[in-house]
Amino acid sequence: MIRKATESDIRQMAQLMGELGYPTTTEEMKKRFTKINSSNLYNTELAVTNGEIVGMIGMILGYHYEKNENYVRIVALVVKSESRKQGIGKKLIESAEKWARSQGANRLVLNSGNRSERDDAHKFYTNRGFEARATGYYKTLM
Repeated sequence: MIRKATESDIRQMAQLMGELGYPTTTEEMKKRFTKINSSNLYNTELAVTNGEIVGMIGMILGYHYEKNENYVRIVALVVKSESRKQGIGKKLIESAEKWARSQGANRLVLNSGNRSERDDAHKFYTNRGFEARATGYYKTLM
């Protein structure tokens, strides 16, 4: 089952962030989710199996400057390691597609690191119709 995240899910969401490679305390996740959840541009959904949260997708609606279309950026997607290869990620992506369409968006976009341990994730995305097209640059502001 896929459902919207609530504040009561914060502890498990923090654990999922650790699975994604970003160790996070419950308190840190609470601060983040409180800000995220206060904006209608964000949507956080969870995959639940047998009453246990086994996956999460976080997304934000975006607007282009260069064209009249909207898009949804997936900013977090994770499935517990022991629950992978069961179609949970696929269901989360399908849910993101549904939400994107409901927001008038015609495209999903995401970034995924180039680390070799992300190869399975990259294959997952291309198998779902995503194209590898962008080069990302980041600058830390002090």
